[in-house]
Amino acid sequence: MNYPFWDVPHIGSGWVIGMIAIFHVMISHFAVGGGLYLVLAERKALREGRRDWMETLRGHSKFFLVLTGVFGAVSGVGIWFSIGLAHPEATSTLIHNFVFGWAIEWVFFLVELATAAVYYYTWGRVSDELHLKVGWLYAGASILTLVIINGILTFMLTPGEPWLQVAGTGHEASRFWQAFFNPTYWPSLFLRTVVCVALAGVWALVTCSRMDGERQPKVKAALIRWSARWLLPAFLLMPLLLGWYLWMVPESQRVLLQLGITTIGTGAFTQVTRVVLIIVMTSATIVGVVYFFAWRSPADFSTAHAVAVLFLALCATGSTEYARETLRKPYVIGRHMFSNGVRKADVARYNEQGYLTHHKLWVSATGNPVLAEGEAMFRGQCMNCHTRDVYRPIKTLLAGRNREGISNLLAMLHDYKPDSPYRAFMPPLVGTTNEIRALGDYLANLTGMLTNAPAAGAVVKK
Repeated sequence: MNYPFWDVPHIGSGWVIGMIAIFHVMISHFAVGGGLYLVLAERKALREGRRDWMETLRGHSKFFLVLTGVFGAVSGVGIWFSIGLAHPEATSTLIHNFVFGWAIEWVFFLVELATAAVYYYTWGRVSDELHLKVGWLYAGASILTLVIINGILTFMLTPGEPWLQVAGTGHEASRFWQAFFNPTYWPSLFLRTVVCVALAGVWALVTCSRMDGERQPKVKAALIRWSARWLLPAFLLMPLLLGWYLWMVPESQRVLLQLGITTIGTGAFTQVTRVVLIIVMTSATIVGVVYFFAWRSPADFSTAHAVAVLFLALCATGSTEYARETLRKPYVIGRHMFSNGVRKADVARYNEQGYLTHHKLWVSATGNPVLAEGEAMFRGQCMNCHTRDVYRPIKTLLAGRNREGISNLLAMLHDYKPDSPYRAFMPPLVGTTNEIRALGDYLANLTGMLTNAPAAGAVVKK
C-alpha cells in the first residue's frame, strides 16, 4: 500500500516518536507502579495507625492523577499519531494482528482513568475499606494495561516462528496468542514491572521531599525511607532480568551490543554500547544518591535531591527504551519488516519490478526527473533512520566520497551479502538498476560531488 512520506527536518521522524515515547514511558510506568504505591502506603498507614501519612498521600494522589490522567493520556495519543505517520506499514501490521488486544487495553485504560479520579475525589468521603477497594481496582487495571501492551511491544522484536510462518498469508490472526506470548514476552514483563515499582518510588520521593522536615521530621523521614525501599527490588533483580531478556533476544540482534563491548578497549563504541554504559552509570548514581541522601538523612532530603534522582531515572529509562528500539535493527518487526517499511518477502519483487512502482505517493521540489526519482528512493528507503544534515546526516556520512564511491556503497547495500559490515543494522537497498543509479545521483548531488547533471530521460513515477 502507498502512504505519504513524513519528512521531519533535522531530527527525523524516528526521534519524534522517541521523544514522545520516552516521556510517555516515564509516566505510564509510574501509572502502574504508582497505583500500587498509593494503595499499599494507605493500607500500611491504616494498619499501623499512621493517620499523619494521609495528608501527604492525598496530595500525592492528586499529583498522580494529573500526571497520569492528563500528560500520560495526551502523550499516548501522541505516540499513535507519530507512529502512524512515521511507520504506517508497521502500524498497519500491528493493528491488523492486535486490534482486539489493543481494544481490550483501551478498556482497561478507561477503567484506570475512572478509578484514579474516584480514588482521589473520595478521600475522607467514603469508608477506608471502600477507598482501599477503589485503589486496588485501579492498581489491577493499570497492571493489566502493561500485561497487554507488553505483548505488542515485544512482538516487534521477536514475533516468533509460529507467526512468521503465516506472515503475509492473511492468516496471521490464527497465531495471535503465539505472537502475543512471544519469546521475549515474560522477561520483558518482569523487567518492566520492577521498573514500574522503582519509578513509583522515584516519583514519590519528589512529593515527599516537599514536606517540611522541621515541622514533620518523623513523618517525612518515614515516608522518604518507605519510598526509597521501592527502588530496592529493581536494583537487585534488574541485572538478572536484563540477562534473561538478552538471552531471549535473537543472536543476530545481540551482535549490535556484543560488537561494541568487545571493542571497548579500542574505543569503538557502538550506539547500543554507549546507551548501556549510560544505563549502568545513571543507575549506580541513583543508588548512591538515594542511599546517602534519602535513606541516611531523610529529614534533610530536599526537592533538589529528588529532582536529580528523577532526572537520572529519566536518563536510564530513556536509554533503555532507545537500546530496545535499536536492538530491532535492521527491522521494525523482527525478521518480517525492515526499518524502512519494506517487507522481507517483498525484496526480490521490488528488485525486479521496481521500488517506486509500488510507492507512488511523493512530491519532489527538483525539476530534474532523475534527481526527483533519486529523492523518492531516498525518502522511502533512507529517511526512516537518516536526515540530510543533522541526525545521522547523509551529507556527513558520505562526505569525501565521489560518485563512484557512492555507487560502490549502494551496490553493497543492494547485494546485502552475509559478510557485509552494514547488514547487522541496515536494511537492504531495493529497486531496479535505474532506480539505484538515480539514488546515487541524488546523493552525489546532495553532497556536492555530482559533477555532471544526469540526463533527464528517466520516467518519474507519479
